[in-house]
Amino acid sequence: MEMIIRRFAGTFVLLSLLLAQYHSPYWLWFTAFVGFNLLQSSFTGFCPLEMILRKIGVGHLKSCCAGSKAGGSSSK
Repeated sequence: MEMIIRRFAGTFVLLSLLLAQYHSPYWLWFTAFVGFNLLQSSFTGFCPLEMILRKIGVGHLKSCCAGSKAGGSSSK
């Protein structure tokens, strides 16, 4: 999940920088928004993108694998 979030954040930052360069400098506000979310999630643990990804089932695969390991050890 962390790898996916980092990829999204990096893509959003680079995309907004390109848009700021070639379209409008107001796109830098989007860069600031991404940076603010990264900063606040490091303190609070709350990540809106993680919630969205889990709702669409992206994080579900990893948690199933972790759950099966835990389930396997508890059933022995």
